[in-house]
Amino acid sequence: MSLEETINSDLKAAMLKKDEAALRGLRAVKQAILMAKTSGGGSISVEDELKMLQKLVKQRKESLEIFKQQDREDLAKTEIEEIAVIEKYLPKQMSEDEIRSELQNILSQNNINSPADMGRLMGLEALGAGGNRGTVCRGVAGGFGDGSDGVAGGNGGDILCGKTCG
Repeated sequence: MSLEETINSDLKAAMLKKDEAALRGLRAVKQAILMAKTSGGGSISVEDELKMLQKLVKQRKESLEIFKQQDREDLAKTEIEEIAVIEKYLPKQMSEDEIRSELQNILSQNNINSPADMGRLMGLEALGAGGNRGTVCRGVAGGFGDGSDGVAGGNGGDILCGKTCG
């Protein structure tokens, strides 16, 4: 079943339950799907669907931060509810510990031992971390040393990546 079909059936179920939070979140996803289909030529790939869902969650998290700064708990609550609904359709994200563990495996399997090997590491297809690039950068930095040399460890991952991570 495609994401669109899943959203449509869940939307019907939410209407029957009169679940306002689910309705808001599902309608937002449905709107994004329709916009993507009309602008992209008819169908969207699974990758595009995931990117779209991640974008929707990111937008709501940014709004949530603004609402919290302005002490608008009523608006923050609706954003939290919509985030929870949309995240149900995203694959489970790896925890930072899981990413570090996977990175250690990749580092050892490919004989990567120093920051000089960073380009080769980032080029590996096995590093499909998606939205966790900042965690990957910090994990790689942590794998190269304790940070005492100012290049590796801690925030040194930003230097290793050649761009700001996080």
